[in-house]
Amino acid sequence: MRKLALHWQILIAIVLAFAAGLWIFEVKETSGAHPGVFGVEFVTMFSYIGTLFLNALRMIIVPLITSSIIVGVAGIGAGGNLGSLGGKTLLFYATTTLAAILLGLLVINVIQPGIVDGEPARELLALEAPDIDVAATVGDKGVGDVAEIFVRMIPTNVIKAAADGQMLGLIFFAILFGYFMTRLSHEYADPLFKFWDGLFHVMMKMTEWIMTFAPIGVFGLVGAVIAEAGLKATGPLAMFAVAVLLALAIHAFGTLLLLLRFVGRVKPIKTLIGASQAMLTAFSTASSSATLPVTMECVEDKIGVSNKTSSFVLPLGATVNMNGTALYECAAALFLAQAYGMDLTFGVQFTIVAIALMTSIGVAGVPSASLVAIAIILAAIGIPLEWLGVLMVFDRILDMCRTSINVWGDACCATIVARLEGEETNVAL
Repeated sequence: MRKLALHWQILIAIVLAFAAGLWIFEVKETSGAHPGVFGVEFVTMFSYIGTLFLNALRMIIVPLITSSIIVGVAGIGAGGNLGSLGGKTLLFYATTTLAAILLGLLVINVIQPGIVDGEPARELLALEAPDIDVAATVGDKGVGDVAEIFVRMIPTNVIKAAADGQMLGLIFFAILFGYFMTRLSHEYADPLFKFWDGLFHVMMKMTEWIMTFAPIGVFGLVGAVIAEAGLKATGPLAMFAVAVLLALAIHAFGTLLLLLRFVGRVKPIKTLIGASQAMLTAFSTASSSATLPVTMECVEDKIGVSNKTSSFVLPLGATVNMNGTALYECAAALFLAQAYGMDLTFGVQFTIVAIALMTSIGVAGVPSASLVAIAIILAAIGIPLEWLGVLMVFDRILDMCRTSINVWGDACCATIVARLEGEETNVAL
């Protein structure tokens, strides 16, 4: 019997969580008491299940982010591909990812989906922080704290930084470690690369295993939110989903099309039509890596990019270029902070942008990468990881959309880099 795909399992879990949560909410509103069994409330059970899943995500963050960045940086440098082609590719990926993040930040700040009738939506979303004063943790940061961010980026003790969840410092260390591995002789570099590559593959296997429990974890997280807040929670979440979709659309059909026209000197609409099959495949699979063969076929056969360019740019993009994911990470963290009523100062928003940029590269190849990346951002700015649960309601459709944008960004990069390298394509002006 064919196994049901994970995304369908998660969708079914969300539907069941809605049904169970609404039933619990109605019983609570009618009787004034939480329903349960054997003296244990169902809400407590749901929260317990969700906490187990989130703890499993927490467990893999440090070794996963460290090994993935070290292997990625070392692999790019060791391959000798940091010349003209590699430099243009990496510059394009970094620039468009940063643009996507800033666009997400702008749209969330303008639309303010976390604000309902002038008040933070924390009660509607049942956001609570019993163990810490979140606002006190990050609410007093200002422009002057940007300098402190760079100080934290260089940890005095990388082991302590990992233990304390100081991901900015850990990411910086991993980038340096991976780069200087490529400066060693093969005698020393090869064993190191094999170790970190082996660790990365082990962490990928662990992540895949943990994600098999995602439907159960999502059921607990969403069920607990709906049980506490009822359908009131869907209002701010729907507005957040609209804001994310708007930002993704502006980036895909504004930023990237302009780059194609004025930097790549190609016909934007014709390029979009050429890449449409890959984007539709990405939308249905929600996986950039699984879509890679289709992306390469579209870029080479329909857009006319050479295999030399596409074989380097596209596999690298499927690993490190996550425009849509980075935009979503930034938007999600801002939305949760906004909904709780935090003062989103320049220092806080700068931190979110910086970490979103780096984590979008570091965990891009991981299944449900956005979950891991958002967890890193929330931990860095002091927001409880338990709040991830409210994002699950519309996450699946947003995941499909942002993956399509990721693949579209890869196709745009391959087209523009090919043109800058002097290639004639099928879409040239």
